[in-house]
Amino acid sequence: MSQDEFRDMLPGHADFTLPRPAEPKRVNGRRPIPEVPSMNGNGHHPPPPEEPEVDVLDVWDQRVARGLAFLRRRLTGGYEVDEFGFDRELNDAVFQPILRVLHHDWFRTEVFGIDNVPAKGGALVVANHSGTLALDALMLGTAIRDRHPEERHLRLLGADLVFRMPVLSELARKSGATVACNPDAERLMSTGELVGVFPEGFKGIGKRFADRYKLQRFGRGGFVQAALRTGTPIVPVAIVGAEEIYPILADIKPLARLLGVPYFPVTPTFPWLGPLGLVPLPSKWLIQFCPPIPTEHLTELADDPMVVYNLADQVRETIQATLLELLEKRPDAFGL
Repeated sequence: MSQDEFRDMLPGHADFTLPRPAEPKRVNGRRPIPEVPSMNGNGHHPPPPEEPEVDVLDVWDQRVARGLAFLRRRLTGGYEVDEFGFDRELNDAVFQPILRVLHHDWFRTEVFGIDNVPAKGGALVVANHSGTLALDALMLGTAIRDRHPEERHLRLLGADLVFRMPVLSELARKSGATVACNPDAERLMSTGELVGVFPEGFKGIGKRFADRYKLQRFGRGGFVQAALRTGTPIVPVAIVGAEEIYPILADIKPLARLLGVPYFPVTPTFPWLGPLGLVPLPSKWLIQFCPPIPTEHLTELADDPMVVYNLADQVRETIQATLLELLEKRPDAFGL
């Protein structure tokens, strides 16, 4: 039946005309072949092609090549250190991977308020100190390096005793630490570095387990003067977890004087288990960075004892109050 005959069969629609399909455009005089999506036997589109598998041997080859290049630079001296002895490459390639295992897997550290650490420029990070050995200082630096958006390095200020020990002194310098003195702290902050200080010193890390999470005296407030002279903000930090890694039950002072150390701790595992007693207990850690305290408007008052004392007391009270809050968040010292 023709189109005209079909149109005549429709009453009242004498001018009805079936639409004609649009003529496809011709390319070089030829009608293009329509594309038909391919389907499998079930009428579904086939899955996208799988990504090629990573060659494990190639990955290991790359790692070996990087390792050899690293060793070559270390042996030939093709690396840089700053005026304080800080070796960024060694810190990122060797120290941080080891500390990261303790930070994430052993202590299961949770970090709060990392945005309170400035993204750039100098700042003084002030924290409570505890734990018999200064692992809290290392975990604080790892928290900033791993959790901060800018992956900043923390330049720690250490006691003189650390830099009098042959091997430990070199490792401390390579990791970015320097002697806890105002001139070094001011130079670092003036060049835009983050500086970490623990005003409690040996009084903090050497206190007994019965006095856990009770801040000791903050000294004379020298850290406040360094911040005031450079106009850099002070960031108080509270660390919960370090008190339980080596609980000090007693301090053998005669033995400490004989060895020339501030204290000789007796813990549930040391010295009874010998070297195994140096393995820290796997306590749960919480680190809270508090809002920074500005000092740029007080630079002219850096030598005023009352200003220094009041600011140091403000930092201390902030840390103590935050410690109590964190302890409420962590009811179980060894829980998940």
